[in-house]
Amino acid sequence: MTCKNCDSTLRTDFLYCPACGAKVIRNRITIKNLWVDILEGYFNLDNTFVNTFVHLITKPEVVIEGYIQGLRRKYLNPISYLAISLTLSGFIVFLMSKLMGQINFDIFNTGANSVAQEKMMNVIFDIQALVFVLYIPMMAIAGWLCFDQKKYNFSERTVIFMYTLAQYSLTIFLPAVVILIVSPQVYAPFSFLTLVFMFLYAGYVIMRISKSRGISLISRIFIFYLLLGVLYIVTSSIIPLIMFITGNLEIQDFAPVKN
Repeated sequence: MTCKNCDSTLRTDFLYCPACGAKVIRNRITIKNLWVDILEGYFNLDNTFVNTFVHLITKPEVVIEGYIQGLRRKYLNPISYLAISLTLSGFIVFLMSKLMGQINFDIFNTGANSVAQEKMMNVIFDIQALVFVLYIPMMAIAGWLCFDQKKYNFSERTVIFMYTLAQYSLTIFLPAVVILIVSPQVYAPFSFLTLVFMFLYAGYVIMRISKSRGISLISRIFIFYLLLGVLYIVTSSIIPLIMFITGNLEIQDFAPVKN
């Protein structure tokens, strides 16, 4: 028999092609083997997904620096890991869009929302994946000082925060789904807390990877938070600015409307 991917000659007992590494397929597609293929493609049945998730909590420096230094098979690569997190976060956005009328975005209990808030949320729903991914270069820029002793370049810092944001997204997935299903009216304050968690987890990753210690480390993490906060505010203002320019948002839309 021959490999369907590279035409190399195979022995009948081969499970994988020794030339290209492709899995030898002998059976027709069924629901069972299709499901196995999906699991292998996304989560890898050799538990690389589980190892990646657990170790990004217990020893993130091993996963992240291992990839930067050439470790490629023990853990999921950052792009695959980020793709899984984006897929699951898309499901959360789907639930939010279906439960929009039950979610109270008045976090500070002022008793009022605004038309502008609703319009901007609708836009964010449409581009949520882009908004999420934008955090990665923002963190890579803000973290330039945190890894100066290791001389990580921008691409390497990007890998660090791809893992960081993907882990953050995957960690909050189940709690977010439960809250949206059971008590959607409290999802807005929950999402605010998850934003705080994102900042804290990023600081934890920096602490585990950076060679700085003591006051030096604290000051660098503080500067990271400061720069990230500024970049977050600047980036967040882009959406309403574009909406103003295109005429999709007007000043009167910010007038409070009682719930």
